[in-house]
Amino acid sequence: MGSTGWHFPLARCWENPPTVRVERESTFIGQSFAFMDSVERASRAAALNRPVLVIGERGTGKELIAERLHRLSQRWSGPLITMNCAALPETLIEAELFGHEAGAFTGATKVRQGRFEEADGGTLFLDELATLSMGAQERLLRATEYGEVTRIGSSRPIRVDVRIVAATNEHLPGLVEKGRFRADLLDRLSFEVVTLPPLRAREGDVPVLSDHFGRRMAAELGWPYWPGFSPAAAAQLAEHDWPGNVRELRNVVERAVYRWDDPESPIDAIHFDPFESPWRPKSAPVAVVPSEPTQITAGPMSNDPVPAPVVEIECDDFRAACLGHEKLLLEAALRRCRFNQRATAVALKLTYDQLRHALRRHDLLDRAG
Repeated sequence: MGSTGWHFPLARCWENPPTVRVERESTFIGQSFAFMDSVERASRAAALNRPVLVIGERGTGKELIAERLHRLSQRWSGPLITMNCAALPETLIEAELFGHEAGAFTGATKVRQGRFEEADGGTLFLDELATLSMGAQERLLRATEYGEVTRIGSSRPIRVDVRIVAATNEHLPGLVEKGRFRADLLDRLSFEVVTLPPLRAREGDVPVLSDHFGRRMAAELGWPYWPGFSPAAAAQLAEHDWPGNVRELRNVVERAVYRWDDPESPIDAIHFDPFESPWRPKSAPVAVVPSEPTQITAGPMSNDPVPAPVVEIECDDFRAACLGHEKLLLEAALRRCRFNQRATAVALKLTYDQLRHALRRHDLLDRAG
């Protein structure tokens, strides 16, 4: 690898946007402008021996960007050490980061290297950076500023050569204003900030990702070929908001493929909620305790119920409106029960014959199994 690192020239990217792949079990793929801009920024920063912050919602691929920053840097042959700061109790984070001497605290029976020492000559990826305690932030600042760490229980600093890549889904400047994150540490780590767009902002990437994950799952199941998604299923995927981003999309697509019983025809059923079931347990009601006593400002005391607000709905054909609403309810129940008529009847508290009569009335029998 040359000294300038690997990156995508901007002009060439936008004329014919490539699909970017990182070949590993978890893959990020895309061709939208928003996605390519983030990848371009990460690729340019990779060659520089400077810290990088990766910001993004859950499931947007922050760890994959961190890996890209390492692989395209001159540290590519060194270790890439990952630590999830939120996965450890506050009392152990400093010991994990900086190591400890034998007898430094209860349970420390032998010397242990910290993540900084393990990452010497390579990259240390700190995920969920915003969860670090103020004490750990102070020691992290010293380590990044002076290139030295001191194990807990020792007074001898150890020189380390580590590049920091950190990730969070929090707005760090806002945490600085609230006193929850050190301003000087933020200044030190924010040489470059790569903000990953959520999937809902990546125009055109949902079909590309859906096809990729679908093909991979079909191959895993031993299907003879990839039938794709029906137009209706593809539209459902494109219209979903994807709060869990690429991770959620992958689960939804792979679940749809594995649940589909006919590999010869396009997939036509999408299940966004894996917990959806007519038999799922009901949540216990939550008691609401008012923080302050209710003040009665006017009128005599009464036990009469408070009247519900009046909702006005325009309707010029009552029968047609009722039938239309009934059809929507039937279609939704069929989808929830995977078009099983008996399960649908149970879910709607109908007899089997009542359900069949309702389905026949709305020409839905051919869609029900």
